[in-house]
Amino acid sequence: MRVEISDNIKYIGASVYDLDLFESQYIIPNGMAYNSYVILDDKIAVMDTADKLVADEWLDNLKTALDGRTPDYLIVQHLEPDHSGNIKSVLELYPEVKLVCSAKAKAMLPQFADVNEEQIITKNEGDTLELGSHTLTFIMAPMVHWPEVMMSYESSEKVLFSADAFGKFGAIDADEKWTCEARRYYFNIVGKYGAPVQTVLKKAAALDIKTICPLHGPVLTDTIPQVLDLYNTWSSYEPEDEGVFIAYASIHGNTAEAAHKMKEILEEKGCPRVAIADLSRDDIAECVEDAFRHSTLLCMASSYDGGVFAPMADYLHHLKSKAFQNRKVALVENASWAASAARAMKAEFEQMKNITFVGDVVTIKTTVKPDDIAALEKLADEIK
Repeated sequence: MRVEISDNIKYIGASVYDLDLFESQYIIPNGMAYNSYVILDDKIAVMDTADKLVADEWLDNLKTALDGRTPDYLIVQHLEPDHSGNIKSVLELYPEVKLVCSAKAKAMLPQFADVNEEQIITKNEGDTLELGSHTLTFIMAPMVHWPEVMMSYESSEKVLFSADAFGKFGAIDADEKWTCEARRYYFNIVGKYGAPVQTVLKKAAALDIKTICPLHGPVLTDTIPQVLDLYNTWSSYEPEDEGVFIAYASIHGNTAEAAHKMKEILEEKGCPRVAIADLSRDDIAECVEDAFRHSTLLCMASSYDGGVFAPMADYLHHLKSKAFQNRKVALVENASWAASAARAMKAEFEQMKNITFVGDVVTIKTTVKPDDIAALEKLADEIK
């Protein structure tokens, strides 16, 4: 797909459509974009490479954009293999090219490619690189989401090359709204690093940005204010929506029945938004996203082996690793003979920051009975 940026800034990225998992863990039903760009001026700068999965297409796009010219600089903003996968090829094709990166990236580069140290130019916060009529100013962005990351701001066209920030799952031509897949991408890949994202947002606020060129997802223009606002909400660990996300883990279907009944009860009581997921079957990354999206998380799970049923245990591990915090949490457990799920779930949440438990734990004994419905009704009143 042809992506237009400007006469002098060209998109040379490529997408995959048949890859089942990004980073061997995230479902990507609409493929994945590996973005890269070229700035054409008196001096030419290539803005990152791309994954080896798209090496042939990326190199063809690079050569087409160069039209016989030789690049002067390869700007290495992020060394993760999906962006550094073709550094070696660039060095082989253009042995005189200079690599521009952060000091941390310089230290890490030998892990990814054999580079003559004399070819490396390191940049610090606020340093510039003159290309002619275009000037790049470098913005350090450590832990968004690797320690070596930097971004680049081109001042004449007011373009921010944002590394992995502001990206999303999906091929470059995926016919879908930005927000949903960007939210799932953010919380599962960048989400742990809210404080560093906040630091970068403060730096971005001082810039006049007309275009954002991320390393994944579409080039952003008209929606930049909304995107920055969402990133501020997400990285502040504040809920995006008032409402309840019900995450359940059911062995024989009884906890699932209780979860769907609870959804009905909450909706009948006027809860503004209620979402529900089966942790045994639904995409775990989307379940992580939904927990961060909503103001209240309701976990409903079976007791199992003196703890909690494995899909819930795994889910709580994901939440903790992504720094889940600042939320209300309610708990429902199911047990035939030894209730242990609530205790295990609570112990996990107590290791997270600013978690407020809502209502009493509801304990169901195998099947859902009238007394259980009454207890769920009471819990719904306390939640909403």
